[in-house]
Amino acid sequence: MVLEPVHCPACNSTDIVKHGQLASGQQRYRCRNAACARVTFIGHYKNRGYVLEVKEAVVEMALNGSGIRDTARVLKISPSTVISELKKRLTWSTV
Repeated sequence: MVLEPVHCPACNSTDIVKHGQLASGQQRYRCRNAACARVTFIGHYKNRGYVLEVKEAVVEMALNGSGIRDTARVLKISPSTVISELKKRLTWSTV
């Protein structure tokens, strides 16, 4: 039996504890690092729009001039997910 340590997607810490389950049965985790910006997360997301790498790719593609539909097609997510992520990043950058 091989145990793989779970890493926090925000701070890459391995100081993780289980934090319950979703109604669908997916395991939730909590990062115990005090300096971490992300408190809870799921090990494997079913929806690709929630994955941190995909969110970063949306912003990067927008900065490089890709359109909303083009970004959605390449990343295999919904165009409304692309729009909502860009709106979130726009409000973060103005604060």
